[in-house]
Amino acid sequence: MLSENLTKQLNTQINHECFSVVLYTQMSAWCASKGYDGCALFFRMQADEEKQHMEKLFVYVLETGGLPQLSEIAAPPSSWDSVRDLFQATFDHEKSISAEISALVEIALDEKDFSTFNFLQWYVSEQHEEEHRLKSILDRIDMITAEGHGLFTIDREVSRLTSSGNS
Repeated sequence: MLSENLTKQLNTQINHECFSVVLYTQMSAWCASKGYDGCALFFRMQADEEKQHMEKLFVYVLETGGLPQLSEIAAPPSSWDSVRDLFQATFDHEKSISAEISALVEIALDEKDFSTFNFLQWYVSEQHEEEHRLKSILDRIDMITAEGHGLFTIDREVSRLTSSGNS
């Protein structure tokens, strides 16, 4: 059985994951509108993954006697100055999600809720992978000039990484 505090905090995280779905869907739309099809695919896949993260938390709260509660989701930004800015915003967003997961882990440990602590370890690992993948993309963008052929190469590289799952 979840404590009232942990239920509240997990519900907050459910809503943060919902925002991530909306954010990455908007990022995908921006990419598609610019002709960056590989990046658009990447962000559609990211949105799908975030939806799975949200659903996993939602089910966990239900299974542990809590009531998942969805709240209003703010509209995300709808444009970025460059592909690099887009991926930097994504990296920064994922780092903030990692900090939120770490705070949840700390609460679970403080409350000696080892079941929730164990459940959250999957998210800790997932966030490590997300940050590593995004840092790899940013590193590749920085290696490629962002003009003309460079943008095409960036888009192709992101598509390749999305298709292969490698970083």
